[in-house]
Amino acid sequence: MEKHIHGGDVYHHVGCVDFSANCNPLGTPENIKKAIIESLEHINEYPLVGCAPLKEAIAEYEEVKPEQVVCGNGAAEVIFSLCRALSPKKALVPAPTFAEYQQALYSVGCQVDFFMLEEEKDFLLDEGFIDVLTEDTDVIFLCNPNNPTGLLVERTVLEKILDRCDNLGIFMVVDECFLDFVPEPERYTLKDRLDRCENLFLLKAFTKRYAMAGVRLGYGLCGNSGLLEKMENVCQPWNVSSMAQAAGMAALKEKEYVKAGRKVTFEELAYLKKELEALGYPVFPSQANYVFFRGPSDLYEQLEKKKILIRDCSNYTGLSKGYFRVAVKSHLENQLLIRALKELEQENKDAMAGLKPDICPVGSK
Repeated sequence: MEKHIHGGDVYHHVGCVDFSANCNPLGTPENIKKAIIESLEHINEYPLVGCAPLKEAIAEYEEVKPEQVVCGNGAAEVIFSLCRALSPKKALVPAPTFAEYQQALYSVGCQVDFFMLEEEKDFLLDEGFIDVLTEDTDVIFLCNPNNPTGLLVERTVLEKILDRCDNLGIFMVVDECFLDFVPEPERYTLKDRLDRCENLFLLKAFTKRYAMAGVRLGYGLCGNSGLLEKMENVCQPWNVSSMAQAAGMAALKEKEYVKAGRKVTFEELAYLKKELEALGYPVFPSQANYVFFRGPSDLYEQLEKKKILIRDCSNYTGLSKGYFRVAVKSHLENQLLIRALKELEQENKDAMAGLKPDICPVGSK
């Protein structure tokens, strides 16, 4: 399997406007940048092991207990350390979904079975998932809203899945990293079940909410203190840098920024869907800060030539060529994307017209 299978590879696409990674469209807050700069005064010192102040701040923000928080070098490290701590033998994962789950599971020798989501149902996870859960399943990974589709799993369905997992002794992981960008996140989060369900783990990240992907800071919420301790034991020491901890502390104070980012996301999501549909692209009903749609198989390459970078989703399990995801960005940037797509449409029309033979009237030369 490829090492890098995600979006956001701007280093090999210099000068491109990046629609392949889904972060807050407002960009990184200045106070976060300032906190990182100030933290450089301690660059000669080791980071604080355990991230206690950051855990306290996250707990206050999420309205959970500090002992229910674990921090990591990005959400990806949290996923990998969770898999190492659980050491599962068999897992069930929907497809398509975020590839890092299966990568982490494969890294510990786990068998991964896939529950194939159906395009006829807009790739929505429904109660049919419950029927395939069995006692020999050790862990399941869900993403809500799902990546790359942007579809939300209803709270009632999540609760039924969790109850079934509880009865069968299955550990349930729910990735809520994109939940910050849906209209009513409180309707979907399972945080209120943490105290009662030790087999539940919620994945979160600063990356998307605060547009700080390069800092690498993620966290998990879980009521199983023994598991969290084991996760920290299987991680390398000092896994969260001083810069990341300082950035996280500053980020959690940016409440107005988060509200403003959500507002822009809702407005621009509607704009992108409308414009893409007007151009004839089949658009799925995404509710996150990205749009999932179908297009020509070479759309990625065509837009790359116009310095627009989108996410080709053909390497997701369960998808093939012709599926794409674009991030919701600022209105100006979104206009650039739509303009480029309109240019491609016109160029294709012109090319087709050029292929038509000239038809001369009878008797003319």
